[in-house]
Amino acid sequence: MRNIKLTIQYDGSRYSGWQKQPGFKTIEAELISAIANLICTDDVEVNGSSRTDAGVSALGQVANVRLDTPIPTDRLAKAISQHLPKEIVVTEAVDVPDDFDAIKDTKSKLYRYSIYTGKTRPVLQINQCWHRPFGLAQGGPGKLDIAPMQTAAKKLIGEKDFKSFATAADKRSSSVRTIFNCDCIQNGQWIYIDVEANGFLYNMVRNIVGTLVEIGRGRWQPDVVDKILEAKKRTAAGPIAPAQGLCLMWIKY
Repeated sequence: MRNIKLTIQYDGSRYSGWQKQPGFKTIEAELISAIANLICTDDVEVNGSSRTDAGVSALGQVANVRLDTPIPTDRLAKAISQHLPKEIVVTEAVDVPDDFDAIKDTKSKLYRYSIYTGKTRPVLQINQCWHRPFGLAQGGPGKLDIAPMQTAAKKLIGEKDFKSFATAADKRSSSVRTIFNCDCIQNGQWIYIDVEANGFLYNMVRNIVGTLVEIGRGRWQPDVVDKILEAKKRTAAGPIAPAQGLCLMWIKY
């Protein structure tokens, strides 16, 4: 048995997230099926680093799988991808030590959230962004000011209790995580929010984005982040951002 590390990209817009669930179309289930068909076995277990939510995409998901196959490792990425739907591809397969674990050995992950502020829907990217146009008639969402968003984002950096940014259903024993970097970047009509951390709570990035958007549109000032962190209540933070704008960019080991 070889322990093989896989790097996977996928458009998650039509999938019910990463984790396999009976009766649902998921990325993990498709990957297991592809590997099983390739090596002609029903005994395949995939250990994915991030359990991305329904609608979330990835350019750098990582998983490890133990396989007994004569197929050379440098050919596995292409071989597995031939059995996958067109929205999913394995970009790399490498041998790793037997004790490597894609979840436990993770050092940090970077998620990027994309917001498009142009008036017209970006039809070729609509499944990978939050279309939030500004300049509409009264009652529209309004323009986002990137400067206060960036000020607020920097307040999130460090080891903190992010309970206020986790869904109420998240029952993990500890809600303390370390954010290494948090940036709001504007490029024309696009706004990108990058969050790198050693781990994330359920819906944590989407709740951070929703809060930063409230700050960017002038509803709150950047200092509200301190109060939200202190509250340790989901109701203290902003609304959750739509899933389709979120992408797992890379994972470091």
